[in-house]
Amino acid sequence: MRARLTLPPLAALGLSLLAAHAPDARADDSVKPGRRCPAEMVSVRQFCIDRWESSLIDAATGEPLSPYYAPAKGEMEAAYEYWLLERHTLGEEAAHAMPLPEPSLWQETHAFTPRSVSRAGAIPHGYLSYYSAKKACTNAGKRLCTEKEWVTACGGERGYKYPYGDHYKVFACNVFRPYHPGFALHQNSSIGHRDPRLNLVVEANEDPLLRPTGATPACASHWGSDAVLDMVGNLDEWVEGEKRPVFVGGFYSRSTTNGCEARVDTHAPAYYDYSLGARCCMDAAKN
Repeated sequence: MRARLTLPPLAALGLSLLAAHAPDARADDSVKPGRRCPAEMVSVRQFCIDRWESSLIDAATGEPLSPYYAPAKGEMEAAYEYWLLERHTLGEEAAHAMPLPEPSLWQETHAFTPRSVSRAGAIPHGYLSYYSAKKACTNAGKRLCTEKEWVTACGGERGYKYPYGDHYKVFACNVFRPYHPGFALHQNSSIGHRDPRLNLVVEANEDPLLRPTGATPACASHWGSDAVLDMVGNLDEWVEGEKRPVFVGGFYSRSTTNGCEARVDTHAPAYYDYSLGARCCMDAAKN
């Protein structure tokens, strides 16, 4: 079985789905009486954590931002122009094999600043540096999780090593996939990590390497009758480490079986690539 270069149906429609079918991102921001956390968050001891990985909208207008580009206008434009030139250089055959995702016309013509949204069925936003992840959470009235908070939430009420238990289960979470999008696109998994097409690679069985939020129900960290989804796999997530920002959890093609303990601390806060996303935390309300 080989990876296939195509647009997964949900990824191809991701921006229109966000715009047309998602509820108002601001509707559940406030903590309602009797509730410790906003509706899109899960209560974990003394803090709240987003149930799903972050997708991004413009903070001022609510317009969706493409999950296939860094959420900064200059970086988005540079990446699009670079890979458009690369596609032209490789010729039409390569272009047809894997289309370059187009930012929306609105995003091309307006200034924007990211705001994190947590919702099911969205394409989680990759290409996040620590700084853009932190800004997106701050603009949502939240903050990045600390590493301790994130690990606590990941293990569920029983403090497991994995969201589902203490023993590794192959593909229970979307991690350690046998295909690497860099190899599929460039025949080399070590180059081209800001290529906007990477998170659009789909396996021959129609399973996208990057899945929509909540699409791997076995990977649930349970807290009472609620659960946090995809804390292991799908995308790595930036957190506030004890001494410096780190990212945790492992992305879909990272070769790790460390579950909630998987972490990378070798990159500078300004670093970003297709595999890096976020989710937000906040202190729980005292009702």
